Amino acid sequence: MKVSLIENDFKNVESELEIFIVDDIENSSDKDILESIGFEEKDESIALLPEIGRIYVGCEDENYESIAIAISTAIRKFKTTKFETAKIELKDMNLKALVEGALLGEYEFTQYKSEKKKSKKQELLICVPKITPEIKKSFEESKIISKAVNKTRDIVNTTPADCYPKIMAQTAKKIAKDNDLECEVFGEKYLAENGMNAMLSVGRASVHESKLIHLSYKPENAKKKVVLVGKGLTYDSGGLSLKPADYMVTMKSDKSGASAVLGIMSAVSKLNLPIEIHGIIGAVENMIGGDAYKPDDVLVARNGKTIEVRNTDAEGRLVLADCLCYAQDEIEDIDYIFDFATLTGACVVGVGEYTIGIMGNNTVLKREVVANTLEAGEYATTLPFNRFLRKTIKSEIADICNVANTRYGGAITAGLFLDNFINEENKDKWVHFDIAGPAYVEKAWGYNPHGASGAGVRATLQFLKTIE
Repeated sequence: MKVSLIENDFKNVESELEIFIVDDIENSSDKDILESIGFEEKDESIALLPEIGRIYVGCEDENYESIAIAISTAIRKFKTTKFETAKIELKDMNLKALVEGALLGEYEFTQYKSEKKKSKKQELLICVPKITPEIKKSFEESKIISKAVNKTRDIVNTTPADCYPKIMAQTAKKIAKDNDLECEVFGEKYLAENGMNAMLSVGRASVHESKLIHLSYKPENAKKKVVLVGKGLTYDSGGLSLKPADYMVTMKSDKSGASAVLGIMSAVSKLNLPIEIHGIIGAVENMIGGDAYKPDDVLVARNGKTIEVRNTDAEGRLVLADCLCYAQDEIEDIDYIFDFATLTGACVVGVGEYTIGIMGNNTVLKREVVANTLEAGEYATTLPFNRFLRKTIKSEIADICNVANTRYGGAITAGLFLDNFINEENKDKWVHFDIAGPAYVEKAWGYNPHGASGAGVRATLQFLKTIE
């Protein structure tokens, strides 16, 4: 669907449908009709009145989330009609919420449908009396961000048969070519030669070679340097600590962290961010077989730390450990280092399906990340480290264990595991995003469809835009 910004009075713009977002039914010119059909000013409450060419949609508040949900609800209804144009008046609404809500809400993943729907040429016209430079910039940025989120969703939703480490590397190369980025891809020979035995071991039983991917965006006169690291488990069977059958379904989503990094990197040059940004991805498939790594193995990571494996399904942290070490070895003078991973079911239990768990050592930085995440329209909360949980991942035979000796606080102990692979000078620059909840949900929510949401993309781009 096309979304256009129109400089004209709302009444003077020709359109087949008019969309009205209603937070107070008393102010509506069609109050009597809306009351007669039981319309309410609530999320996802909608009334299509084709005889007068209007869509009314409820809105519970004036914030980003409410407006985005409202316009996405209206757009979904619009798409079910044969109308080709719909218009809405910007007034004092959040333009970013309107654009992103519309473009994210109309997303559908139909790659595997045998009968494709005929694409309709439909257009949403956002009407504003005068387009200022600020309005135009916000509009263009919101379109770029929405495209990045939807690209992320596409990658996550793609099945493991069609998206394995080699394909993820090819996707990264295409993003680099399309956006004038640098891209390096390393195979298992590099991993072995550079002591990245944790990552190498996870992918050992797969027929698909593991890939370490490094994307770089280096504008002239960059103010800061940011590193983004993504967990790219293109499929996770659990390894020899095999997942129950029901839990294997949706494990194509275990590449959501890497997919978010790819989505972010696809947008940074278009947004002209004055920041050097590196995207590091560990693309691996965790399978079973005669060469699979085993519980009781002790692995040596790139930084020399030894890891006792007690569960092969706690594999994402092993991949991230080596990728974090690689990033800090290869990139100097880092200002921020963020990692993204569908790391723990414990995070979903703790904060629910819709919220990102934010962890790290720097309280101020964590608060900034949460604030920017909320500003961007995503949900996030901090989970605090503490000295007592740190003790639960100690090993009797190695430096550290890949699972804790307690069933409680699993999201935090996973974050504490990763902290062992952050250099001292970067401790206060690092933030861990556990996106296990919102990255992939098997039901539509708000302006997010069934499946991938693109979690972390808007949050990170919002943070990057605020860096001074």
